[in-house]
Amino acid sequence: AVPMLAARVPTVALSSPRRHVRGKASIASKKTAALVVAARVVATRAMPEGPYPELAVFDLDACFWDEEMYTLRDIVDPARSVRGDLGNGVGEGVVSAMSGNTAITINPGALRALQDFHAGKYPGMRIAAASSADTPLAVRIGRSALDVLEIVPGVTARAVFAIGWPEGFDGNMQIGRTPPLSSNKSQTHFPILRRETGVGYDRMLFFDDCNWGDHCAAVANGCRDEMTGLGPVVVRTPRGLQVAEWEKGLELYQERVAKFAPAEPPKL
Repeated sequence: AVPMLAARVPTVALSSPRRHVRGKASIASKKTAALVVAARVVATRAMPEGPYPELAVFDLDACFWDEEMYTLRDIVDPARSVRGDLGNGVGEGVVSAMSGNTAITINPGALRALQDFHAGKYPGMRIAAASSADTPLAVRIGRSALDVLEIVPGVTARAVFAIGWPEGFDGNMQIGRTPPLSSNKSQTHFPILRRETGVGYDRMLFFDDCNWGDHCAAVANGCRDEMTGLGPVVVRTPRGLQVAEWEKGLELYQERVAKFAPAEPPKL
């Protein structure tokens, strides 16, 4: 597991309060200085370091891709992969993974998100999965699809999810509902993602179809940063993640950044 990242708080230099009078006046000055330091620390913690989320989190079934893994029975067969145009001008690759006679295809918004991420368009961002796939078989089918579906020619979805993490790290891939996971993402998937990645809830962006329950509301309300009181920015994708919904998520996150940017602290 990756250790928790320390909050990035710059050193704050304050001039010492002038001590005109000993006693209460001096104590008051010290309290004022301490309050200013605290305000600066909280404001700095509340403001993300860039316009993009530190962690973009994708539900898989009916969000990242078009199928529900619990309805399938066969591990993906790489030999039967369907090739075609990956779009976005990147070329030809594996566009569908076959589980029996069912083709699993990445939805357009998810494909665009990972293509742009792979191209380095979102500095400071990494990606993760939070899926409550129903059964161990569904988890295995989903993981086998990630190992076959391509984002750009020759680069699988699983390889793109691994970008920015230590080699062999899998803590960003929380898939299933077998303990310690469950059907409740706000109680299991997201606390584990925060622990494993070190990214605060308020610096996450989450996409979920929410067709079997409002996971977005549960995560936004149930997973709040201790200092800022903010949860992940969430976007519902009832028809699967489309390009407009990916762009909406980025816009909502940028609006949060602008809204909670710290004001200039008072001068002493």
